[in-house]
Amino acid sequence: MAEKIAVTGCAGFIGSHLTERLLAEGMEVVGIDNFSAGCMANLEKASENENFSLIEGDILSEEDLEELLDSVATVYHLAANPDVRLGADDTSVHLNQNIMGTYNLLEMMRKKNVKRISFTSTSTVYGEASEIPTPEDYGPLVPISLYGASKLACEALISSYCHTFDMSALLFRFANVVGLRSNHGVIPDFISKLEKDNSTLEILGAPPGTLKSYCHINDCIDAMISAEKVSTERVGIYNIGSEDVIDVKTIADIVCEGMNLTKVKYAWSGGVDGGRGWIGDVRRMQLSISKLVSTGWKPSMSSVDSIRTAVKELLEERSAQA
Repeated sequence: MAEKIAVTGCAGFIGSHLTERLLAEGMEVVGIDNFSAGCMANLEKASENENFSLIEGDILSEEDLEELLDSVATVYHLAANPDVRLGADDTSVHLNQNIMGTYNLLEMMRKKNVKRISFTSTSTVYGEASEIPTPEDYGPLVPISLYGASKLACEALISSYCHTFDMSALLFRFANVVGLRSNHGVIPDFISKLEKDNSTLEILGAPPGTLKSYCHINDCIDAMISAEKVSTERVGIYNIGSEDVIDVKTIADIVCEGMNLTKVKYAWSGGVDGGRGWIGDVRRMQLSISKLVSTGWKPSMSSVDSIRTAVKELLEERSAQA
């Protein structure tokens, strides 16, 4: 009998790819999504599998969570509001959707005796790290966005529940993940802007922009599955990213190249706080991935290759939907 896995945020960008991979691994998957960020189209392939079931619900609902966790062995918790910039305008959104949602999930796991959780965290928990590449044991963790703070709070809740109620967890700190089905972030933003006006591209920040690592979704999912198979820690923390960085101008160049645009003028906004794209934007981010690499996983793509592949995938996706 297949092991039953729950995936919160299953209709989102990363959640839908993870759901498909778990099904391919022979698992029975029950997913939950309120479709605030995800969409049913992302679940088209998963829905064809008889081992997949969907709850159109919310992790803020005790009733929905009770149904989700019935006879479940492991939870992959991806449901969250992913918009880092939103916290500067709405200070409650990450508190309610990220922190309280995670607390509700952990409480129901405790009541239903579900002992294992994998959580998708973020590089933003490190804030403006002084050590680059940044390892998992870097500290103190001083996030500069409410999104980063909410994810760090979720990590703390998960760790405390594991030690108090005999659970175990994996905490995955992602670099920027790109690829098919992503609907927010720098690549979709640039593509949308250029579709409206292919002569000028507004870019947030100051040239050449922030310098960060990017990881393709296929590498990201492979890394998660790999860590699940080798980790023996009560609370295992793993960075997931690439081994290099890329600046925003280079990303803009790759998007323009992918759209066959050669005369685009870049209009830099100037940014905030000395060139950040927005309040809470980290200027430089590169995660050390040596811990996960030491277990046998290695990214198949660099940041540049990840961006180039994602641009091609997203443009083909838009063309197919047109």
